[in-house]
Amino acid sequence: MRRITKFDSLRWLGALVLVMFSIGGAHAGGDPAKGKAQSLVCAACHGQDGATGLDGTYPNLAGQNEKYQIRQMRLIQNNTRSVPLMAGQLTGKSDQDLADIAAYYASLPAKLGNATGSDEDLARAAQIYRGGIAKKSVAACSACHNPRGIGNPMAGFPWISGQSAEYTVVQLKAYRESERLSDEALGSMMQDVAHGLTDGEIAILADYLQGLN
Repeated sequence: MRRITKFDSLRWLGALVLVMFSIGGAHAGGDPAKGKAQSLVCAACHGQDGATGLDGTYPNLAGQNEKYQIRQMRLIQNNTRSVPLMAGQLTGKSDQDLADIAAYYASLPAKLGNATGSDEDLARAAQIYRGGIAKKSVAACSACHNPRGIGNPMAGFPWISGQSAEYTVVQLKAYRESERLSDEALGSMMQDVAHGLTDGEIAILADYLQGLN
């Protein structure tokens, strides 16, 4: 396994700067009221409150920043991100429609869950989240997602605290296996981070994030 180098740090910093400037003016402001009207079909899977899905495999959307939501909906729209259950749901939606939907979910109060792991596992997960694993080139999650897990709205990095552990496990494994890809602005940032994580490390991280506040 290679170590995290200065080049890696500069590359991730460069990606962050690129994202902040390239996405900043990419859409008009969303209208939460119009987004609520369009979200009725979304509620069937994500819940009326955006945080009580059919089961843990559906992501919590309540409180999620707009830029991240818009980016993911666009990736799903153009088939860059494969989400079979979303197939057809975004067909015909304009950029403004996506902005409105994102604004609605961003306006909802985020809901936190509870971690269920042992004190030892949670301490280890916190160490990984805040400091990474240098010997396996796993960068600290908090560098982009904030120490509290609330993300970075300006850059469009997602709010991950309170996210369903089951969903987080599936997504981290997908990144690790390059089954889920980021967009061009982010390059392979998440794949690079997840590639060194074991199933056990992913499991304790997901549980930790579910209860992080």
